Amino acid sequence: MTTRTATRALTRGVLFVHSAPSALCPHIEWAAGGVLGNAVSLEWTPQGAQAGAYRAEFSWTGEAGTAAAIASALRGWNHLRFEVTEEPTASGQGGTEGARYSYTPSLGIFHAVTGVHGDIMIPEDRLKAAVVKASLGDAALEVEIDKLLGTPWDAELEPFRHAGEGAPVRWLHQVV
Repeated sequence: MTTRTATRALTRGVLFVHSAPSALCPHIEWAAGGVLGNAVSLEWTPQGAQAGAYRAEFSWTGEAGTAAAIASALRGWNHLRFEVTEEPTASGQGGTEGARYSYTPSLGIFHAVTGVHGDIMIPEDRLKAAVVKASLGDAALEVEIDKLLGTPWDAELEPFRHAGEGAPVRWLHQVV
């Protein structure tokens, strides 16, 4: 009898903490480290878009699904704004799509599947639901498509993204 070991697809991504109060910073490091399986120590810099807030970013390497685990560990925390991205994996590794998660306290979590070039890929059933909702007069089609693309999250996060231009990036790798 032969034993097969399941090969897990490895990918990489980036966690962008756009805005966090200083008291929350060590908790973010602890949560990210718990997901990655290593102690995480981020280089926090002042967030110019919000007085008293800090920002940090780092790249990670881990199993497919790590972005979802990081987003789950951080979502729902008051006064925190973040994004997590995950690159797609090659079909020879199991072939997973990429992902983007965005979080703001006022909007909650946004998730999108991304393709190899970073484009948001909207599933057919979600597009059909937006068209039906618009045809029933419940919402404008443009508004529904904006929600599917994460436009409200982008609008809220954009000032925080620009305030972080030139900030250092720390590369972290998960040991598997």
